[in-house]
Amino acid sequence: MDDAFSGEPLQRLMAAAQHGDAGAYRSLLLEATGIARRVIRRRHPFLSHDDVEDLVQDVLLSVHAVRATYDPVRPFLPWLVAIIRNRVADAARRHARQRAWQVAVDEYPETYDAARANTEAAGFANADALRKAVAGLPEGQRTAIELTKLQELSLKEAAVRSGMSVAALKVASHRAVKTLRRIMGSR
Repeated sequence: MDDAFSGEPLQRLMAAAQHGDAGAYRSLLLEATGIARRVIRRRHPFLSHDDVEDLVQDVLLSVHAVRATYDPVRPFLPWLVAIIRNRVADAARRHARQRAWQVAVDEYPETYDAARANTEAAGFANADALRKAVAGLPEGQRTAIELTKLQELSLKEAAVRSGMSVAALKVASHRAVKTLRRIMGSR
């Protein structure tokens, strides 16, 4: 087996990186980049070059964000492959959520001058009211809604970005939705 895949050198690099060795961290990220790229291409050959590179960047960001959770007595490669698998799954979920809202049409529908024919106008008023209601939420609730519902980040991604725990995000998101339903229902 190739030395880069044996795990031993990578374990040592990660352990050194966890102790502040910037050179070891740089080397580790270079190795991890190549491994991530190869694993993603091998397991998902249908992905475009740009999609593979986006996933590699997500993997590297995740490695950076959770590097303190790595146990240096355990093999590095399974830890990295688990991160790769999770980032690919997250990307697939994001893609599925985005595709759920897209509708393929051969022709765009015509619009008319008559106000009652353009039913979307009412939707825009509700969207403006919803934006105002979200802006009026307490900061923690607003952050939870913006990250998890509007930006469609996973709870883990939102927790990293906001500095809140996953549990706190769940609670804040639930309370925000409850508040928004109450506010929007009264209008």
